[in-house]
Amino acid sequence: MLAPDKIAVLDFGGQYTQLIARRVREMSVYSEIFSCTHPLEQILADGYKGIILSGGPSSVYEDGAPLPPKALFDAGVPVLGICYGMQAMGYLLGGHVVPAERREYGKAEVELQGGPGRLFRGLEPDAKGCLTVWMSHGDTVLRPPKGFTALGATPNCPVAAMADEQRKLYAVQFHPEVVHTPQGKRIFDNFLDICGVARTWSMAGFIDSTVDAIRDTVGNQQVLCALSGGVDSSVVAVLIHRAIGDQLTCVFVDNGLLRKGEAQAVVHAFRDTFKINLIHVDASTRFLEVLRGVTDPEVKRKRIGGEFIAVFEDEARKLGNIPWLAQGTLYPDVIESVSFRGPSATIKTHHNVGGLPRR
Repeated sequence: MLAPDKIAVLDFGGQYTQLIARRVREMSVYSEIFSCTHPLEQILADGYKGIILSGGPSSVYEDGAPLPPKALFDAGVPVLGICYGMQAMGYLLGGHVVPAERREYGKAEVELQGGPGRLFRGLEPDAKGCLTVWMSHGDTVLRPPKGFTALGATPNCPVAAMADEQRKLYAVQFHPEVVHTPQGKRIFDNFLDICGVARTWSMAGFIDSTVDAIRDTVGNQQVLCALSGGVDSSVVAVLIHRAIGDQLTCVFVDNGLLRKGEAQAVVHAFRDTFKINLIHVDASTRFLEVLRGVTDPEVKRKRIGGEFIAVFEDEARKLGNIPWLAQGTLYPDVIESVSFRGPSATIKTHHNVGGLPRR
């Protein structure tokens, strides 16, 4: 099976970054989020057909402001900058970027200028030639870099969108990924056309390719999976079982903190419905003992993680030498635990990412 075309989203700490990736996937193109510090060379080597720069809370003039490498704009792949991504593009390529006279937040009307170009092709402005969009920014591009054409403006933002058609570099000061920009999906659709990607990705195809990859990786060996009954570990368990059947053994640790009847529901679902080899461990007494007297949430997470590992290792030793360990992690878990840019504070460590001790 051929790998699908894909788009990289560089995250500069924006609150809508995951929405950007989702909009692309909704159009049958695979997208993946990377930290803005991820090596550009690796992204290019991995064959991404286009790159989107997310929004973010920084000013390009802040000490330590996250910026993409300038080489990105000469790499030959289409680039779309959104909000802070536009400011970073304008700043690095020699445009005039300044703090706005007043922050622009909320609904705005962008007056189109100079023809729609490829990025705005097919958009339907109102009778005044304006698009309704959602703004959230401080810095503003007053003058686009050399080679760029301004595509639109608001009373407070003289360059609300810009394009260098020759180098396939595009930027918008507003957020096309949110529903408050009614024609935002069309902008993404146009950018994907510019990237020349095939619209072949789907979740069904992802499942098939993942099952094949698991079979190729594991072969005839055994796999051990920690199963909580939550979405991430449940999906991992079912996918692996679909790939290798009884080579998978799941361990479900009841920590005594579940809802009434939840442990029994998990056991029923995976033993009886999915026919998965499942070991059910009632460790509620152990967990409640290590949590006795603890009130700090972060300490609780760490202790739960540590005790889970201890219980899981006890069960793994009983099973002998199983070479593969399966663990599921969601994008939100990673974003909760890992800052994509230096000044951002970690919200909390997550048990699937940073809440478990290293082994």
